[in-house]
Amino acid sequence: MATLSEHVDLRNDLIRLVTSRLLDPLEILLPQAGLADLRLSVRADADMWAAQLLGPDDALARQVTVRLLSVLYPGDTPFDPPESWWATPLGRVTARRAGHPGRDHVSLGVAGAMLGITRQGVHDLVNRAKLLRHPDGGVTVDSIRARLSLRRDQ
Repeated sequence: MATLSEHVDLRNDLIRLVTSRLLDPLEILLPQAGLADLRLSVRADADMWAAQLLGPDDALARQVTVRLLSVLYPGDTPFDPPESWWATPLGRVTARRAGHPGRDHVSLGVAGAMLGITRQGVHDLVNRAKLLRHPDGGVTVDSIRARLSLRRDQ
């Protein structure tokens, strides 16, 4: 179960991202557009998105995650955020609910970032069979998600 603090942090992160990536550039291009109502709508929608991302419906959480990432981080290349991104509220919930979109395995460094531990910590978990090594190297995203879910349930 998500804490109120986790919900508030995620909601505020979503408001910041939608505002800075979508609304602020739109206001620069269309200064007469009057985006005040849209800004209010983003605040309400961000509260709903946070509830969906943190709620009990895993399929809905994955769907919302993919929608948000595709809009907030558009591009012609696969989504590949820096390791520091995984420590953000959206990064943490993405790791837990959707894993790394478009990848079935990640490097030990990225796995550590997703889990909030060091690369050495990931290596130790792999050696103890708490995380699964991928045949092509690194760690499977499914085992990272399973580890995050296990920690969440404790």
